[in-house]
Amino acid sequence: MSITLRVILLIGSVISFILCVRRIKQAKLKVENSIIWMVGSFVLILMSIFSNAVGWLSNKLGFMAPVNFVFFMIMVFLLIQVFVDNIRLSELNEKIKNLNHYIALKENRDENKKEEK
Repeated sequence: MSITLRVILLIGSVISFILCVRRIKQAKLKVENSIIWMVGSFVLILMSIFSNAVGWLSNKLGFMAPVNFVFFMIMVFLLIQVFVDNIRLSELNEKIKNLNHYIALKENRDENKKEEK
């Protein structure tokens, strides 16, 4: 891996890690939502520091160049993030549907009580 890519990876990873920690301290981001970002940043920091290990691993896995392995790892990280976000979105949609049903039933009961009086 070139020194330029290593420096860019290191700087970008450290900045994203610091931003996650700052958002947690400001209570703008929950810890459970930021764990995957912090782990991803930490992995990229390790990859930029230990580039020889990345080169060896990428060679063993059949990648043409270590940079391709780095990009592959970033894509895997982002796919995991999208999957986790989709799970949360599905859960929230189910909660909204249940809340809508509850509100409709409550309104129906209130209307029936008014009609009985």
